Amino acid sequence: MRSSLICLLWIACSIHVSAAPPRALPGATRPADRRLAELRNLNSYFPFKPVEAPQAWPQRREEIRQRILLSQGLWPMPSKPDLNAVIHGRVERDDYVVDRVYFESIPGHFVTGSLYRPKGRSGPFPAILSPHGHWKDGRFYDAGEAPIRADLASGAERFEVGGRFPIQARAVQLARMGCLVFVYDMTGNADSIQIGHRPDKAAHLDRATDRGFFSAQAELRLQNMMGLQTWNSIRAVDFLLELDETDASRIGVTGASGGGTQSMILGAIDDRIAAAMPCVMVSTSMQGGCTCENAPYMRIDQGNVDIAAAIAPRPLGLTAADDWTVELETKGYPDLRQLYADLGHKDRLTAAFNLHFKHNYNHVNRAVMYAFFNRHLKLGFKEPILEQDYVPLSRSEATVWTDEHPAPRGDAIGDPHEVRILQLAAEESRRQMDALIPETKDQLAEFRRVVGGAWETILGRRLNQVQSTSFDQAKVIEQEGLSITVGLIDHAGEQLPFVEVRDSGAKGTVVWITDEGKQGLFDGDHVHPMVAKIARAGYRVVSADLIGQGEFVSGGDSLDAQRMWYQRGGESAWHRFAGYTYGYNHPLFVQRVHDVLSVIQHASSMGDQDIHLVGIGGQAGAIVAAARSQAGDAVGRTFIDLNGFRFASLQRQDDPMFVPGAVKYLDVGGLLSLCVPGRLDVVSPELPIVGHVERASGTPTSVRWHQTGEALLSAIGEWAVR
Repeated sequence: MRSSLICLLWIACSIHVSAAPPRALPGATRPADRRLAELRNLNSYFPFKPVEAPQAWPQRREEIRQRILLSQGLWPMPSKPDLNAVIHGRVERDDYVVDRVYFESIPGHFVTGSLYRPKGRSGPFPAILSPHGHWKDGRFYDAGEAPIRADLASGAERFEVGGRFPIQARAVQLARMGCLVFVYDMTGNADSIQIGHRPDKAAHLDRATDRGFFSAQAELRLQNMMGLQTWNSIRAVDFLLELDETDASRIGVTGASGGGTQSMILGAIDDRIAAAMPCVMVSTSMQGGCTCENAPYMRIDQGNVDIAAAIAPRPLGLTAADDWTVELETKGYPDLRQLYADLGHKDRLTAAFNLHFKHNYNHVNRAVMYAFFNRHLKLGFKEPILEQDYVPLSRSEATVWTDEHPAPRGDAIGDPHEVRILQLAAEESRRQMDALIPETKDQLAEFRRVVGGAWETILGRRLNQVQSTSFDQAKVIEQEGLSITVGLIDHAGEQLPFVEVRDSGAKGTVVWITDEGKQGLFDGDHVHPMVAKIARAGYRVVSADLIGQGEFVSGGDSLDAQRMWYQRGGESAWHRFAGYTYGYNHPLFVQRVHDVLSVIQHASSMGDQDIHLVGIGGQAGAIVAAARSQAGDAVGRTFIDLNGFRFASLQRQDDPMFVPGAVKYLDVGGLLSLCVPGRLDVVSPELPIVGHVERASGTPTSVRWHQTGEALLSAIGEWAVR
């Protein structure tokens, strides 16, 4: 049911009736807004974003890190339960041994892998994580006999065994060099059997009670497959550090392709990693095509070169091949070289450009990696370091599941297990959010750092980051003593059809946002009586068509769905993963928040006047709350009618109001709490989180709650004419 405030505001009480309000553009012309171009996606161009000075790098690095953590549901970092690690079934070789390992990254969810150790030596040893990437069967990968002949002939491989089993080969050689090496399974590969890697179907797990990774409710909590994989990697570091023989100061990570993604991610977010070598992954081109390599928000304002750079000034190694990394030497690597030079550590960057090989982690590139870790983990070997032949593990020797250690089954695998771990993650997140609810000013600072920091990353723009706007006036209409100015606001290529209604006063500016865009100021082509009343009280009243409203769409109706980008036409469930869209593009809600901030910025350029906000409607109310949370002290009073909206009620990932993570970060209550100590009037049942923040900030009457639209209308009227 529409709010009674909207009914009162827009009741047909004007004498004049016409078809439409004034337009800023002729005919059916749409704004020339850059955001109407093709959606960015994993195949777009992602140049490195340099800093102006080396002193700015720590802040930029933290921004990259926080965006990664948030995108994967790891902001704040979840608690770490006991790993309950099991090490068994040792396999002996001449100069190294291999143990079978499984541990619980989440209670009941196992990370599986092979632990290679030097034989006949005493630690502490440097330790290297080795995520395998998207090679068939993962840790069990066997390239077969036929391809290896060509690799031997081309010099790509030195030994047949090393070429057939390259994932084992690098672990064997590093163990022979005195390192612990943990080769662990990506989700749904080899012994990781509890959840499939990429599902063909997911609709049956998009319900309120049975929620899977690709559901709307999971996305609203930033629960995704990449987050699980990254969490497994973090817990793999924890596992290595539980081993008495691990040298905690010398932990490295290396992998290729999807393993390269995990390597650069772990190097960016985990300071325990001393050196990282992500291979054939880092580029300004394709960013990674799997659901385990994509997450909402992750590649907005950054790409893989930035993510790889976030380990700096710690050592970074890269390789390129005849694949999407083919241009790395001229696109991306020069920026990294300059960054390391500026930071005073140009010797800590290594790169190999063996472009005559296709996508690979062959012996030529593995040899570069051995030299990289030899130098930076101080292994003490003379270079070049070349592999020696070895006896590979058979599948029966490599598997962690045996008669004595049976594989998970029943409800510990498949859909029941997926639903269960998402429930555990949601419960953990709720506990964390509850613990952040502030009672003191110190607690309030932490609440704003975590919850406020999350929303700041999601919304992607504060008012003080809005550049100056320009205004192209289209027309001025005089109507019943009011002046109506129509035109286009432009902010960095974002164009908004704009209307200003004013009398002769100068008490301030009211930014009036509704679900109907600037049409909300009018009844037909005449100013609505409520707007006229405010204008005649001495205020400018301004509004705009936010993106997807009014002049942006045919017929002037608002959009009922966001544009989405799907892999391979969306044939399977994983192709329709929301992260392929929201990982590269701001949600429509966020773009509309940007528009409101642009209108505020434009209003501030009109003169030294107070600026106030009104947001009315199931969409506009929450948009205005979000904009107010990012506006600082620039806004005076704010009036919001949410019309009962909550993000938690959304059921479609293409809903115009869909915002990944919104439920995790306390829904509209979180946004409103970040507006405190600003003065707000809100139509909604009182939200306890807002009261806690008010009291902690020392402003217990910052927000006034109204149960009806009539009450809010009365408050607006009283305020305007005071």
